[in-house]
Amino acid sequence: MQPQSDVFNLRNYINSSIPSPYPSHLPTSSPYPINGQNLNPFYGFQSATNIPPSMSLSSNSTSDEAEEQQPDENIINERKQRRMISNRESARRSRMRKQRHLDELWSQVMWFRVENHQLLDKLNSLSESHEKVLQENIQLKEETSELKQVISDMKIQSPFSCFRDDIIPIE
Repeated sequence: MQPQSDVFNLRNYINSSIPSPYPSHLPTSSPYPINGQNLNPFYGFQSATNIPPSMSLSSNSTSDEAEEQQPDENIINERKQRRMISNRESARRSRMRKQRHLDELWSQVMWFRVENHQLLDKLNSLSESHEKVLQENIQLKEETSELKQVISDMKIQSPFSCFRDDIIPIE
């Protein structure tokens, strides 16, 4: 009798935690036999007995047909409730996955912003260093030019013939 208590506990859970969208006067049932109750072995499949009396081909419906119809409706209602619970859980899991994904994306955004800031700082530092090197290079070229001019002037004014280029040696 363990399955009966599990079904009973499931029914109590369903009835206590989730408001039913169905009218409260409809009883709920289980697809499992409970208290010697013998249900249709093809539950879930609609038979001709599930057609409301107003739509049936014969106008003489008996109370047996109405009794058979009610357990089938109860099974269908219970399945709808289970499906509704399953859908809610699935939607909850989907929302959690979406939130985790969104959190991961925000984490990446923050990491990329920090990385971008660091790279910009490094670029600015290298740009400043480059400017300093260019200025130093210009200054060194000017000094080289000045020193070449000084050396040239010294050669021209030197009394020693070995420093002068314009004097041709005597043979």
